[in-house]
Amino acid sequence: MTDSAPNSAGFRVLGMMSGTSLDAVDLAIVETDGLEIFAYGPAGEHSLPDDLRRQCLAATEAARNWTTGPEPDLITRTGLAIAAFQSDAVLSFLESEGLSPTDIDLVGFHGQTLIHVSPDAGRPGRSLQIGDPQFLARRLGVPVIYALRQADLAAGGQGAPLAPVYHAARVRRSGFVGPTAVLNLGGVSNLTLVSEDHALTAFDAGPANGPLDQWIERHGQGRYDDGGRIAATGAIDEARIQSWLSEPFFQTFRPKSLDRFAFGPGLVEGMSLADGAATLAAFSAACVAHALRQAPVSPERVIVCGGGRHNAALMGELRKRAPCPVLTAEDVGWRGDSIEAEAWAFLAARSRVGLPITYPGTTGIAEPLTGGRLATVD
Repeated sequence: MTDSAPNSAGFRVLGMMSGTSLDAVDLAIVETDGLEIFAYGPAGEHSLPDDLRRQCLAATEAARNWTTGPEPDLITRTGLAIAAFQSDAVLSFLESEGLSPTDIDLVGFHGQTLIHVSPDAGRPGRSLQIGDPQFLARRLGVPVIYALRQADLAAGGQGAPLAPVYHAARVRRSGFVGPTAVLNLGGVSNLTLVSEDHALTAFDAGPANGPLDQWIERHGQGRYDDGGRIAATGAIDEARIQSWLSEPFFQTFRPKSLDRFAFGPGLVEGMSLADGAATLAAFSAACVAHALRQAPVSPERVIVCGGGRHNAALMGELRKRAPCPVLTAEDVGWRGDSIEAEAWAFLAARSRVGLPITYPGTTGIAEPLTGGRLATVD
């Protein structure tokens, strides 16, 4: 992966990421020119209120059923609610850090994903993120980069994952020698392979927290398996895992993306709470290990970020199954809960100066491609 240096002294960018786990919006400030990372500013998160989370889940169901015609009113209303919540979150975050919007040059806005459908048999992919970047730009008085997936989808790419170019910059800044994998365990597991010459290969490896979170919530035990304590008490059904790994999604090593709902808690229907949790956690780990064994280059380490790294049962299975050492982001001095927000800041800077954000090896497009749209203050 090679880029030309941008004609810019750099930006102080606030990145915002709200994932499919529907738990919080993550915020992080990065100083960057889109090529190198000069400094890291503060980072934090604001939890999604329960009523807004329920509204997002209902809007997700509406989006999954929406194929033609005007946008359903529920989706529109939820987008406005997300915009209000996230702009409040930004202002609160900045105030808590002794900053104001005037201290920020640019915002990288992801919005809240409702659905992500990958391309299939000539049909283009579709990815829907709700929110109102223009409202955010006007309220903050700061330009906002958004819709970073859309150009890639229009060019026939997967539209995901988008963080790999940031992962490569982070690996480079940390000075790692040898091939390195970066794994994000969110609703879905995203895997980036950074070769010794920093060439990129990336794809969604399979489900991560998504099915397990739904399984726990279905049983009235909260939103997720805190620390993996429930999964730790269960028995793993290895035969089921191996049968799931025979699904077509897992048979090829290529740029590919996965919707959070492609694999659900119905996988473990009929099992006890603990056995189902243990099996779903092990399945997430098995998906990653399977992908690593398919890789053309074996990484010397896997660095894990995202909420799934807090699940000791999942991480224990990953360490048993992976063909190389597994480290957490904190083990190598990274901010594990902020990687994706940092990535969105970095991507916003790259978009602003016209640098590529997706590549043939990350989303399957024909050539490196920039992307993103600009919402201005005016």
